[in-house]
Parts: sequence; structure tokens; C-alpha cells
Amino acid sequence: MPTPKLSIAIVRRIRLPLRPLQTRQFHATPCLFDSAHPSGTEGARARIYCANLVRTYDGPSHVLQTFIPESSRDAYLAIRAFNVDVARVADTTTTPTVGMMRMQFWRDTVSKSLAGSPPKEPVAILLAQAAENLHERSGGKAKLSKSWFNRIINTRAQYLGNPPYPTLSSLESYGENTYSTMLYLTLSALPQASLTTDHIASHIGKAMGIVAVLRGIPLVAFPPTQPLGTSNSITGSSGPAQGAVLLPLDVMAEANVREEDVFRQGAAAPGLRDAVFAVATRASDHLITAREMVSKLRSEGTLGHEFEHQNDEEHQYTTQQLNTGSEAQLAEVEKAFGVFMPSIATQSWLDRLQKVDFDIFDASLRTADWKLPWKAYWAYSRRKI
Repeated sequence: MPTPKLSIAIVRRIRLPLRPLQTRQFHATPCLFDSAHPSGTEGARARIYCANLVRTYDGPSHVLQTFIPESSRDAYLAIRAFNVDVARVADTTTTPTVGMMRMQFWRDTVSKSLAGSPPKEPVAILLAQAAENLHERSGGKAKLSKSWFNRIINTRAQYLGNPPYPTLSSLESYGENTYSTMLYLTLSALPQASLTTDHIASHIGKAMGIVAVLRGIPLVAFPPTQPLGTSNSITGSSGPAQGAVLLPLDVMAEANVREEDVFRQGAAAPGLRDAVFAVATRASDHLITAREMVSKLRSEGTLGHEFEHQNDEEHQYTTQQLNTGSEAQLAEVEKAFGVFMPSIATQSWLDRLQKVDFDIFDASLRTADWKLPWKAYWAYSRRKI
């Protein structure tokens, strides 16, 4: 039986209930707001994570954090945790493509963190928190330079595949672009913008970078094989069976060191100790230069020579900062002295290297220096670097 149709008259009698007009407005979504501004609990967890990361992979920096003002310590830990993670990209990736992708992740992460919207990653969260704190403490006058973070990333990316350093000068440049830059970032977190302290930090950082490469020679030359099917491998390979000898090529040529001899004979390779001695001497020279600069500033009111990186794009100084008097320069050095304490750890390792007659494969060089806290305290209390 067909369904009866409503007549037009009946349809017209049907009235829909009237609804009040509503306006739509944009509002902040809680989940997005929280992701851009980490909670206090997230910040505390990020601090603990970064501290543990630094303690595990950069023991000296963990010990020396006590000499950094408490107000700047989050920045100190974030910067060093960032350095650890970026440095470990070469060890935790098996192909250059994956490594470069990881480096791009860090470029994006730094950019978002300094903009106040960090991803849910502990180092990023602590970095964002430190940047915000620095902004508040300085009244908006100081900031952590994104270009300096990118300089570290780009330099680490350049050496992902362990290419050789052509010259000792290129190794120095590596130290400047990584460890010296890390010290510049730490100084800016105090906050401080000083040509004097940047100059001293430059020499200390170059020594740190050279020593870091020397310490890594045994591990890079004879890398541990990775088991098949690890999460770090997308190719199924077990990693390189043979590494590289990361001594500058000009130094190796002068000392008649052949890479294949190092792979076959290790510490007994002809000329190896002479080459290590030459490179270690350059690191020692930079520490000596830094000490002489502080000494001359105290006695003569001058550092003794100009800062070779003064005109670099990242180093921006006002006319007043460029014409700072000796008393003000000494005050700047006093304020920054805790940042210079890595010179003590670096010198201590060089002293241990000398005691084993520059045998870079000696196992004692890969143990922690239990005297470092005492050495650093003694040096800091007497203002010695």
C-alpha cells in the first residue's frame, strides 16, 4: 500500500524551533598550549634527564657544573646535553643519510626551542626553559644564539663519516666551531657579552676540541661492531669493520705514520707517538696562551694579542664593549671564571698522556680522573686556569 504524501498545506504548518544565533570564536586548545609551554613537572624531568646524560657521556662537564652560577645551570646542562646528543649521532647511525636527517632534526629542534615551542624531547624542553629564563633575567637583552647552535650542528655533520683532517689548523678550526662555540653559548647564558672572555674561551675550546679528538682515536680506529638487526641499522649491516685514524694528515706525513700500520700494530705503529705528541703540544699551547692572557691582563692591562675571530658574524660587540678598560675586563673574567674550568680537565688529561709517553692506546687514559673535583676547586679558588 503506497505511503500517503503530506499535502502542501500540512507541510507549511510544520515549524522548526527557532535557535538563538551563535558566534564562533577562536580559542586556545589546551593540548596545543601545553605542548608549546612545558609544565613545571616536564621541566624538572628534563633537567634530571640532561644531568644523567651529561654524567654518562661527559663526566668532566658534570663535575664542573658546580662552578656555574645556579641561575645559569639549566642552560649549562641543556647546552652540554645538546652537544652530547649531536656528537653521538655519528655513533648511533649507520648511514650518512640517516645521520644527516638526525642533524636536520636538531636544527629544527633548536629553532623551535628558542622560539618557545619545544618538541616533547627532554633536551629541547630544558633548552626552551633556559632560553626563557635568560630572557627574563636580562630583561630581554640577552639570548642564546641559534647561529651558534647551528654552527655546532653543521660542523658535526661535516665530520659524520670521520673524514681526515687535512692539517693541524683544520683540527683547530673544528675545535673552534664546536667546543669554543659551546663555551660562547655558556658565556651568553650568564649572561655576558665580552670580547675578552670570548677570546680566552676560544683558546680553551680549541684545546678541548683537539683533546676530544685525541681521546677518541682508539675508539674510532677500532670501532665496536654492532649486532645485526639493531634499531640503529636500516641496512642490516653490522657496522664498519675498520675505522679511521683521526690525526691530521700533515702531522702523520711529517712523523711517517701510515694508517695501515696503526690498524695492524696499534700503539707500536712507527711514528705514532711522535704524531700524537705534536697534536697534543698544540692543545697545550692553547692552554698556555689562555693562562698568559689572564696573567698579562692582571699585570699589564692587556691580553697581549687580538682576537682572531672578533669579526666573525656571530661575534657582535658594541663600541663600549670593544673599548672596555682593564678593570672592567678583569671583572668580566672574574664573572666568567667558572666557564673556564674545562681547561683544568683538559690539562689534567694532557698530563696523563705525557705520563704514558703519548701512548694514545694506554687504557688509563680512558678512566675517570677522580682528582678532578679537587683540582678544579683549587684552581677556581685561586683563579688559575
